[in-house]
Amino acid sequence: MMDATKYKRNYFMPPEQSLDWTKKEYIDKAPAWCSVDLRDGNQALIIPMSLEEKIEFFKMLVKVGFKEIEVGFPAASETEYDFLRALIEQNLIPDDVTIQVLTQARPHIIEKTFEAVRGCKHAIIHVYNSTSLAQREQVFKKSKEEIIKIATDGAQMLLDLTKKDGGNYQFEYSPESFTGTEVDYALEVCNAVIDVWQPTPDNKVIINLPATVEMSMPHVYASQIEYMSKNLKMRENVILSLHPHNDRGCGVADAELGLLAGADRIEGTLFGNGERTGNVDIVTLAMNMYTHGIDPKLDFSELTKVAELYERVTRMRIYERQPYSGKLVFAAFSGSHQDAIAKGMKWREDKGLKDWTVPYLPLDPHDVGREYEGDVIRINSQSGKGGIGYILEQTYGFNLPAKMREDLGYAVKSVSDHLHKELSPEEILGIFNKEYVNIKTVIKLDECHFVQEKDGTISTALTIKRDNVQKEYHGNGNGRLDAVSNAIKKHFEVEFKLISYEEHALQQGSNSQACAYVGIEIPDGKITWGCGIKNDIIDASVCALLSAVNKVLDAENIK
Repeated sequence: MMDATKYKRNYFMPPEQSLDWTKKEYIDKAPAWCSVDLRDGNQALIIPMSLEEKIEFFKMLVKVGFKEIEVGFPAASETEYDFLRALIEQNLIPDDVTIQVLTQARPHIIEKTFEAVRGCKHAIIHVYNSTSLAQREQVFKKSKEEIIKIATDGAQMLLDLTKKDGGNYQFEYSPESFTGTEVDYALEVCNAVIDVWQPTPDNKVIINLPATVEMSMPHVYASQIEYMSKNLKMRENVILSLHPHNDRGCGVADAELGLLAGADRIEGTLFGNGERTGNVDIVTLAMNMYTHGIDPKLDFSELTKVAELYERVTRMRIYERQPYSGKLVFAAFSGSHQDAIAKGMKWREDKGLKDWTVPYLPLDPHDVGREYEGDVIRINSQSGKGGIGYILEQTYGFNLPAKMREDLGYAVKSVSDHLHKELSPEEILGIFNKEYVNIKTVIKLDECHFVQEKDGTISTALTIKRDNVQKEYHGNGNGRLDAVSNAIKKHFEVEFKLISYEEHALQQGSNSQACAYVGIEIPDGKITWGCGIKNDIIDASVCALLSAVNKVLDAENIK
């Protein structure tokens, strides 16, 4: 049995709780973004990326718009070291991009890091040491004062080596395992590091507060961040950064509330890759801002291509329902959802609206390189007439009458249910053609001629083949379709009432085909639908009527 009593809440509330962040409605500007895909993300892969794959990934991050990219822990391995040197020596780092390298606050590792970064135009040297109660007691067995000395000694070494090398470096410090550290003590450590670095408006430092392990609900993390933001020394010269992990599944919430609480910068990965349950998903964070009308300063207009590259070089798979990037995130199978989306899209088109307010779609799929057809309306046994009609209209140009859409919906859902599968637009078109279009099962029209009589009525002569016997049949009516209808009822002993007729062109241009829809009601009240597609609208309307009649005759033959 599970035993919850062995777990305690191993996080710490700040000594002075402030909830000013709760008064803010939304994030009103983009943070500084730092991708850690090539370091934190890469170390979590079963098969880490090769040098060539890392370079390809780096170029993609630059194209998306990242201005800060953590490229590795160069003292950890030759692969990490060689990648950094390749970026520098092959001049692959744009002038407006700053690379970031990670180092523990240990002298020999810091020295190796400076050796690796030598010659780089712009770099962030990110130094860290763990400060949590559990790490102090169980791993390092050191006092608070000893842990602070590790941090300040590392900070001083960064300062000394930078002066020695003459490099253009910015400094970053992380009290690693911040979420398990007493908040007032974390503040003490960070302020001690700031005292060493003495930041200025022209040379700001980064204080990064990682949720190395996510331990609390997001509002607790926000309160911790707000306390730190309000009490850090020289706050105007400090860039407050967050590095949330996702152990409780709240990494995005931690980041968003942390930004409301005063943070200026986010470290994370594309699609949330990282140790254990991963890092915060920068795609989700950025697109959440985008759907609130805030420019995130990252360009995911080709998100599908970004996702494809990511999956190829990391050998990881993006979950189909992952926000914004999953293959099914725009898909609507529910009939009521499909109907609302189709009507919302039509409303927006008819009104010429710029604002996006389509029901069930918080984001226009086109904004991330997705298509409405195949991405939004997906057809299975749960789908409805609205979605099925939308597919036929958007993909093939058929604008069915509302009641005919309902009839087609039952036919399509029946096939999907029987096959136990989703249906493609091509399969839906196939069902439509088979069930409604130019049906010639019982009677087949070979020729049709009309004459306008002196009394204003229309007479018709129909050449029809039935049971391989061809005959000419005559009828008269108020119009062409009425004349054909009367001829059919008179000579083929079938009773029906014409209740619906609609027509439109299928394509633009001189070679466009005409499409007609006819609904007829037989004495028992059942409505049967037919569709005719011909080069001429009169021929199309007659074929639509005969298609519906053939379906009625087929049903009678079955009886």
